Amino acid sequence: MSTITKNRNHLSIIATVCMVSVFVADVAQVSADTPTFAPVKAELVRPRDGLGNVLRKLREGKPVRIGYLGGSITAANGWRVKTREWFAKEFPQSDVSEIDAAIGGTGSDLGVYRVQRDALQQKPDLLFVEFAVNDGGAAPEQIWKAMEGIVRQTWAADPRTDICFVYTYRTGYENDLRKGFSPRAASAMEMLADHYGIPSINFAKQIVELEAAGKLVFQSDEPTADGVVQFSKDGVHPLDAGHEIYSEIVAEAIKKIGNNSEPIDHATKLDKPYVDDHLQAAKMVPLDQSMLSSEWKQLTEDDTLSKRFGKRMGTLWEATKPGSKLTFKFRGSAAKLYDLLGPDGGQVIVTVDGERREKVVPRFDSYCTYHRIATLHVASGLDPNTIHTVTIEVDSNQPDRQSVAFRLKDPEVELKAPKFQGTNIRASQILVLGDIVP
Repeated sequence: MSTITKNRNHLSIIATVCMVSVFVADVAQVSADTPTFAPVKAELVRPRDGLGNVLRKLREGKPVRIGYLGGSITAANGWRVKTREWFAKEFPQSDVSEIDAAIGGTGSDLGVYRVQRDALQQKPDLLFVEFAVNDGGAAPEQIWKAMEGIVRQTWAADPRTDICFVYTYRTGYENDLRKGFSPRAASAMEMLADHYGIPSINFAKQIVELEAAGKLVFQSDEPTADGVVQFSKDGVHPLDAGHEIYSEIVAEAIKKIGNNSEPIDHATKLDKPYVDDHLQAAKMVPLDQSMLSSEWKQLTEDDTLSKRFGKRMGTLWEATKPGSKLTFKFRGSAAKLYDLLGPDGGQVIVTVDGERREKVVPRFDSYCTYHRIATLHVASGLDPNTIHTVTIEVDSNQPDRQSVAFRLKDPEVELKAPKFQGTNIRASQILVLGDIVP
């Protein structure tokens, strides 16, 4: 992002890495029919089955909604905004609006749970999916499960919605691209895209080519020479010039894809899954007061945390007293809590089907000089046909806060301040692979 400092960029990278592995063990072992991963040749644009549905609506001057599901690169006011503006300019008779469904530091493993709430309920005609950077540390099998879940949820909601995968750049990806291959995450997504006929655009390929030609510097704290683009300061988040390149790539790609695009009903593609253990059943369910003990309170809309996170998380509930409990039942194989980590976060005791987890789970970590969206792993690998009972209880002790000390100027003083005190738990949704049972 062009307006953030080097330190905030660094924190954003760290948050990305921390969130990548949140959902590793959602379901049972991968089936024997799982595809075999192999690096895929990098191409700037693969039209596949095209974007015929949205392009027809644009050409006919009908209203169009474009969704952007991704991480911090898409959350920035960069290629997302610029491409929506390009669509509006290219098709002036059409009312083009945007669905911003991007959250920094998150990958497809969270995206598959939130795609319905954050994007699909607003009925997009086109959904861009950008997770190639934040999924960089994930195994192909994990990527297939989550990305296929996103695809299948989208077409189950509306088989006329077009999807386009986009692959952004981060330092290190040039190693594979210079050999002619997409990095691992993008290659895994390309294999899935082939199965479903989903078009894709490989931003990273052109970024690496521009650098090789001496026209771009991947990462620099200082302005570059005339005619040379300063792509980013941190090697991940593009400055405005980098976002401009991304948007120009999209514009040219849409023209290329449009040459062979006819409207298509994607419903028949759901007949044959790519992997048997895809996460189409993943969903978010809001917390209900009936699940909460009396100590919990609903944060008001004018509460500071509600203002910051309410758009993404929905209604936030807060428990500050030890012994406060959240209890729910579900039929399924996995469940998590959509919550906040923060400097005043407490820790919880998790009990599933009467078995208490051996260790308490802190809602605080070494990056908690601020609040951020997180997920609390509750259970996974359970019998999907059984009803399971979960209790999450606020512990009486605070987490050890020393892990954040190296980020503070005077930790001995600052860690005693009210900012770093409390047993506070804030949450909004249950992430479930299955169904909540009343």
